[in-house]
Amino acid sequence: MAFDAKKHKDRCVTWIRNFFEKNGPDCNAIVGISGGKDSTIVAALCVEALGKDRVIGVLMPQGIQSDIDVARKVCDYLDIKRYEVNIGDTVKSVLSRLETSGIEISDQTRMNLPARIRMSTLYAVSQSMNGRVANTCNYSESFVGYETRYGDSAGDFSPIGYMLVTEVKAIGYVLGLPEEFIEKIPIDGLCGKTDEDNLGFPYAVLDKYIYTGKCDDPEIAKKIKQLHEKNLFKSRLMPKYLVDGYYDDAYADMQYV
Repeated sequence: MAFDAKKHKDRCVTWIRNFFEKNGPDCNAIVGISGGKDSTIVAALCVEALGKDRVIGVLMPQGIQSDIDVARKVCDYLDIKRYEVNIGDTVKSVLSRLETSGIEISDQTRMNLPARIRMSTLYAVSQSMNGRVANTCNYSESFVGYETRYGDSAGDFSPIGYMLVTEVKAIGYVLGLPEEFIEKIPIDGLCGKTDEDNLGFPYAVLDKYIYTGKCDDPEIAKKIKQLHEKNLFKSRLMPKYLVDGYYDDAYADMQYV
């Protein structure tokens, strides 16, 4: 079935409004703006749902970020208030403290710590500015675990969390965003490589596999399946020991139409 971008854009905008009506009628949407398509499109959806005065962009370069100007252009284009918080010194400080404590820092730690510091920064802004933090992950990335747990995978609401990359882009065009924002080659912001270089296959191939279960290259299909199974824990709630007589209904009202 073809993806009806106009229909889903309108539904998503309504979903965002409903979320805020139930979880903070006077709150602001706090969006970490990287300059990539996902955060740009999420911010644009929030602007349409809430109005530009209730959307706040937070730019969080780590030291010098070569494409930070794109993130600034996004905020200017959407005409939203923006704040820039450089996390470079914080990352260096934490890594230095770990080293002086005698901990041998893994490559994964070096790559994922900035994402977790960024999310802590977003929640600091959110709590200080009456906000709700937008999650900007898409389903394609989440399917293969291409996200940092308690980093970019966190948030209070997720407008595009069940959309494939191709669907997110279609939403961007329906929103009337400039092509340069939608088609910008995504860089992970952690090790400086493109997302597709890190994954080892194009998003178009991944989306086709997710949607149809088919892939022309059996080795890529095997890799996608392995990544999905290995990273399922990232998308699940933290396991809790359940005492007899208790029922966890904390998320019973989290579905919105």
